[in-house]
Amino acid sequence: MWRMRRVAVACEVCQSLVKHNSGIKGSLPLQKLHLVSRSIYCSHYPILKFQRPQLRTSFQQFSSLTNLPLRKLKLSPIKYGYQPCRNFWPARLAARLLKLRYLILGSAVGGGYTAKKTFDQWKDMIPDLSDYKWIVPDIVWEIDEYIDIEKIRKALPNSEDLAKLAPDIDKIVESLSLLKDFFTTGSPGETAFRATDRESDKHYRKVSDKEKIDQLQEELLHTQLKYQRILERLEKENKELRKLVLQKDDKGIHHRKLKKSLIDMYSEVLDVLSDYDASYNTQDHLPRVVVVGDQSAGKTSVLEMIAQARIFPRGSGEMMTRSPVKVTLSEGPHHVALFKDSSREFDLTKEEDLAALRHEIELRMRKNVKEGCTVSPETISLNVKGPGLQRMVLVDLPGVINTVTSGMAPDTKETIFSISKAYMQNPNAIILCIQDGSVDAERSIVTDLVSQMDPHGRRTIFVLTKVDLAEKNVASPSRIQQIIEGKLFPMKALGYFAVVTGKGNSSESIEAIREYEEEFFQNSKLLKTSMLKAHQVTTRNLSLAVSDCFWKMVRESVEQQADSFKATRFNLETEWKNNYPRLRELDRNELFEKAKNEILDEVISLSQVTPKHWEEILQQSLWERVSTHVIENIYLPAAQTMNSGTFNTTVDIKLKQWTDKQLPNKAVEVAWETLQEEFSRFMTEPKGKEHDDIFDKLKEAVKEESIKRHKWNDFAEDSLRVIQHNALEDRSISDKQQWDAAIYFMEEALQARLKDTENAIENMIGPDWRKRWIYWKNRTQEQSVHNETKNELEKMLKCNEEHPAYLASDEITTVRKNLESRGVEVDPSLIKDTWHQVYRRHFLKTALNHCNLCRRGFYYYQRHFVDSELECNDVVLFWRIQRMLAITANTLRQQLTNTEVRRLEKNVKEVLEDFAEDNEKKVKLLTGKRVQLAEDLKKVREIQEKLDAFIEALHQEK
Repeated sequence: MWRMRRVAVACEVCQSLVKHNSGIKGSLPLQKLHLVSRSIYCSHYPILKFQRPQLRTSFQQFSSLTNLPLRKLKLSPIKYGYQPCRNFWPARLAARLLKLRYLILGSAVGGGYTAKKTFDQWKDMIPDLSDYKWIVPDIVWEIDEYIDIEKIRKALPNSEDLAKLAPDIDKIVESLSLLKDFFTTGSPGETAFRATDRESDKHYRKVSDKEKIDQLQEELLHTQLKYQRILERLEKENKELRKLVLQKDDKGIHHRKLKKSLIDMYSEVLDVLSDYDASYNTQDHLPRVVVVGDQSAGKTSVLEMIAQARIFPRGSGEMMTRSPVKVTLSEGPHHVALFKDSSREFDLTKEEDLAALRHEIELRMRKNVKEGCTVSPETISLNVKGPGLQRMVLVDLPGVINTVTSGMAPDTKETIFSISKAYMQNPNAIILCIQDGSVDAERSIVTDLVSQMDPHGRRTIFVLTKVDLAEKNVASPSRIQQIIEGKLFPMKALGYFAVVTGKGNSSESIEAIREYEEEFFQNSKLLKTSMLKAHQVTTRNLSLAVSDCFWKMVRESVEQQADSFKATRFNLETEWKNNYPRLRELDRNELFEKAKNEILDEVISLSQVTPKHWEEILQQSLWERVSTHVIENIYLPAAQTMNSGTFNTTVDIKLKQWTDKQLPNKAVEVAWETLQEEFSRFMTEPKGKEHDDIFDKLKEAVKEESIKRHKWNDFAEDSLRVIQHNALEDRSISDKQQWDAAIYFMEEALQARLKDTENAIENMIGPDWRKRWIYWKNRTQEQSVHNETKNELEKMLKCNEEHPAYLASDEITTVRKNLESRGVEVDPSLIKDTWHQVYRRHFLKTALNHCNLCRRGFYYYQRHFVDSELECNDVVLFWRIQRMLAITANTLRQQLTNTEVRRLEKNVKEVLEDFAEDNEKKVKLLTGKRVQLAEDLKKVREIQEKLDAFIEALHQEK
């Protein structure tokens, strides 16, 4: 019944509209009638043809309507014409069916339209994320490779098929508006609604403008924070997705060859440039982010927030950054850190690895700092990888200080300034200026330094740290705004940021600090009062801004730097061709390897020395070392005895004492010196045209260091002592040849001593008459006294040729009186010194004459000099010495060839390995224009190759 009433009411409305327009020419269009009435009205106009207007659908191809069952509806043909009243019930039945169909389809279309409108509104509210397309993983853009979207699209119904299922939305809206006008016209409800609107307008007018502004600002802040949370959520999801993708790449799921990341390639270029000696007017102008600030301003904390890990040593008020630290941030599946010169990875998600990393950085800093200094310009290179990290290269510099405190070097302040200026003078360096917001800005030193290096602020980003303390302690909040905008000091910047890096507790985690930072700015007056904008706060926004600025400057400057190094390479190659046309371009390391091979070959050649050569050298060297002791301390004292028994006894005692105390040690010293001489001869001997004097200093240093490290076997002396003692005890000369060899050896030894004695006498008495006449030389007064004393002593010896070796006191007095009688004043000591040389010459001449007599004495020796006046015990002594020398030389030669040469070769290899790791040593020992030119040429080529590879990768990324 209620359905019939609504149909009747609708029909009355339609009839009234028809009557109302009866005076107008033409008739009311059928489309303006009610949907149900339209079918009824058709029975009164048999001449009209029922035409269905074409549907204008507003829903998209992939709307929710695509899930509806696709079925074609066949409309029953309607016969138009006059129908008697008895047949009116089919019309009513058709009206009910039509109403049911339109209600169902109208509800579906209306719901779709409402959903589309809601979707468009939400779409307008979401911020433009086109700048963050790079956040979306590559697999999303490559989804069409795995899913055939075209096939799915063809399987879905088209708009024409859907149009047959839905009515005209415009007509439905028009009909609904007519119904609304009908029900609301003249009704008491309309007056009530209008009265309510007037009251609300009056209430709205009462609201002040200030409250409107506050309300709008509050809504704006909430909107910004909402967008920020959406962005953070998307970044977090993207971080997890990137981590999964990178882990899949590591496991080889996509079977894709992984290339070195772009930022890693750029970091390698900077590492090579840091080692390059800036010559030939070539400077390093490649961009990097230079972090500067006053001491304890929060530089390290900002870096740790960007790196998302506490990687730096910390100290309360103490200078912790003692040398520049270059941190290369790149993306990776795991959050790890590693040094340039080490393969160890530190897992930044584990506290024990973090502590080990901080300790290692502190050790490297202290190692770089030389004795007597506080800071060092040497750079520590550190790579930090992790999912979601912004790709860039940052250099953390020592904090700028105002006063040198106790414990620091006097030049610490100037050194820090020079290091900071060296990095900031790079025209493409991005200066990240850190300012402590909790202290007065006037106390800052770094702002003046930054203003000098970048007066126009074209590459400076200003960061205010500890904003939470600043807002709490500063009485005037506008002062923070003045600091942020740089109005308190003459410094300009590209951007200004405010961050919070924790509550001052070094044990806080990065995640806890980030939550505290977001919570602070969410409730801070700085945002509510519009002193700061949403994009100027949090370290996340700072990191994004710095990364964008960094890559912008990299793209603008890297090709210019590559062209500069190409020109430098051409100049260096031309200079090499003109100066060293026939030589290879060997750098210092290559030259060291060449010298190393030559030295090892020369050491190996020691093992090729013949045994005979070793024994001859050792025997001769040993005799030169012990001959003085044998003649002066053994032979001469024994020869002063009266008979052969006493002579042999004296000789045996002295030989035993000599063997026990001195002889083995002397023999080892001689052997070691001989090995050094032979080693030096092979090392320094010119090799003809192939000799390269550039290796001379290196070879000399290797030789000295190897000899210093070499120590002879401690057991060598003990074995030598036994061998030498046995050799000296033997007195049996087996044949005449050995006897003659002993006499020859004795004569050589005595003649050498006689020659030395005559030279001593000549120096004592001055030149003789022949030299005085020829060379015009005169004697001194002392020489004249010595000459008179010598003549007097020679007269005494002529009178008694068997005189003993020592003068008696009465003989000294006699000689003195004889000289005084001739007017020569002499001292007794002068007489004794002169007598020593005169008697020595007389004794040696007598011994040589005795050697000639003993040439025929071998026969008497075999008979033990029985019934013979000839006694040749001195010949036997020299034979014993000669045989001992031969046996000792043979023993030392065996020790040399079997043990010591190999040990020396081992020491040489160790020295060369140590020198290979000591770059300062190589620079000191391999010097010259040729070496430096080859070094520069190699480094420039390496830089150019890395720059070209980086530029190619940069273009591919674009």
